[in-house]
Amino acid sequence: MEEMIPWVLVVMGSDSDYDVVKGCLKILKQFGIGFEAVVCSAHRTPDAAAEYAKNAADNGFEVIIAAAGKAAHLPGVLAAYTTLPVIGLPIKSSTLDGLDSLLSIVQMPNGVPVATVAINGAENAGLLAAQILALKYPEIEAKLISFKEDMKNGVVKKNIDLQEKIKNDMNTL
Repeated sequence: MEEMIPWVLVVMGSDSDYDVVKGCLKILKQFGIGFEAVVCSAHRTPDAAAEYAKNAADNGFEVIIAAAGKAAHLPGVLAAYTTLPVIGLPIKSSTLDGLDSLLSIVQMPNGVPVATVAINGAENAGLLAAQILALKYPEIEAKLISFKEDMKNGVVKKNIDLQEKIKNDMNTL
């Protein structure tokens, strides 16, 4: 890993989570945040999950994002083995539309916190990681300020466009 670039460890419980997770990876890249993305199961490879979490800080990672569906124990297992912030990304992967994943991640016991984003909320997982890292990296904070300004301008433009559309529609009645 390069020096002075913030790094995020992104752990997926299954390779089938990648289609959702790539939205997170795009955000991390947009903000100049390095990442390593791996597949590791809390249930099928628990020792590997523990090792990833135990060694994450020593390996230069500053935040962990854990994506998991169904029982979704991965974020909690990782959080149990590290003091780094862990962001849980519930994946919609079952007949319960991801509610099972969300509840598995958000209902952590005292002492093992996991920040949790919406079901399939990959972009927000990346943005939350960026916001955490912005506390240490001013260049990420500057990009976040610009990102939020762009969002605001987009909404303002949509309102102007809507007002024009309403005006035009009312004139044709």
